[in-house]
Amino acid sequence: MSELERITVDEAIAVAEFRAALRQFLRRTERIARSSGLTPQRYLLLLMIKGSKSGDEQSTVTELSERLQLAQSTVTELVRRAEEAGLIERERSSSDARVAHLRLSSEGERRLNKAFTSIASERSALTDAVSHVG
Repeated sequence: MSELERITVDEAIAVAEFRAALRQFLRRTERIARSSGLTPQRYLLLLMIKGSKSGDEQSTVTELSERLQLAQSTVTELVRRAEEAGLIERERSSSDARVAHLRLSSEGERRLNKAFTSIASERSALTDAVSHVG
């Protein structure tokens, strides 16, 4: 390894601190999701639907598969279980009957809101950690 390829101590510290902050954030989010009546996977599913890129608070299984980086069959099962739990609702597309638009039910909104607001300080700490990684 040449001198140019070596990681500096400062770089290693910054990345290690970021990774530690990220792990703490994820761990805390998992605990808060559970205390809000959601599995960590359902919390992330609801968040991705609510925070859809289009801003219309709805998504499709295909979009969720891409954003969650999970197989479509895995997302389909996650969606099915969340729907059975009363957390999301499905509406067939008027332009393509093969597509279902997913949105949060009022119970899904309530649980997501509870978890989301409970981790505000963790999001802030993670944002600070990201700003220190160069």
